[in-house]
Amino acid sequence: MPNLDFLIEILEKRGVSGDEHAFSAFIVDYVHKRRSDWKVMPEVLFGERFHDNIILKFGNPRTVVFAHMDTIGFTSRYENQLVPIGGPDVQDGDALVGEDARGPIACKVKIQDGDVTHDFPRGIVPGTNLSYEQNISMEDGFIQAAYLDNRLGVYNALRLCEDLEDGVVVFSTYEEHGGGSVPFLMKYVNEQWGVKQALISDITWVTEGVRHHEGVAISLRDQFIPRKVFTDKIVRLAEESGIPYQLEVEGAGGSDGREVQMSPFLVDWCFIGAAEDNVHTPYEKVSLKDLEAMIQLYKYLMARL
Repeated sequence: MPNLDFLIEILEKRGVSGDEHAFSAFIVDYVHKRRSDWKVMPEVLFGERFHDNIILKFGNPRTVVFAHMDTIGFTSRYENQLVPIGGPDVQDGDALVGEDARGPIACKVKIQDGDVTHDFPRGIVPGTNLSYEQNISMEDGFIQAAYLDNRLGVYNALRLCEDLEDGVVVFSTYEEHGGGSVPFLMKYVNEQWGVKQALISDITWVTEGVRHHEGVAISLRDQFIPRKVFTDKIVRLAEESGIPYQLEVEGAGGSDGREVQMSPFLVDWCFIGAAEDNVHTPYEKVSLKDLEAMIQLYKYLMARL
């Protein structure tokens, strides 16, 4: 089962798009403390050269896993106005937290005539980032919290590192607000180690065809279409593994897979992730059984692709 204490720890970390620095530093610190206990000690690439992105290289890699570190959120503007970061499904009364030069912030969203504002008793310094207040619950086989997208994808990638012998794990930025880092990262990974396969460790949606407790979702397509010969191979390996999985087919949505496909490199990719309810709200909900299936399938695939 998932290490719930560590999962809760990373869920408490904030890091909206463009402001991933503190969460990135947390991951780098975690990796340096734990990597000597992993099956293979990775090379760790980070720092100003990579902005806040992190690359972990294990052995002789054939496949890269991307997990984006950023979340949705809000930026303070003027006159108590809030500007969305990414696509939050914001509701009147949602609780937000943050901090500016004048101190900590805890406030509620106010929506009137389509305008999104806050009720903090003083003005917030323009440009301050705010996140949903975290409220984590686990019951009836589910985890419910803000930012399961994509803290669970990051958690999965770190769990993968424990047993990974050959592969690259990348923690990327900006995904929720249009992307931008993955083409550079894909270029680096391809040119340095010849990697031509990618898995996207992210969280998808519960729909009429993808349900809770029925396994991790393997996406055959969203708004973008990966190469079928590769997704067929993924499904064949998943079937062979005996790990519970579902097949997802959508005509909308995107991920770092879009960035891989739009990069100037011919790289096969596939999105594989647990499904959630209440997308981009403070109440995202994922089956712990599906999360465990996600962790186990990534470990199985990365040993065989």
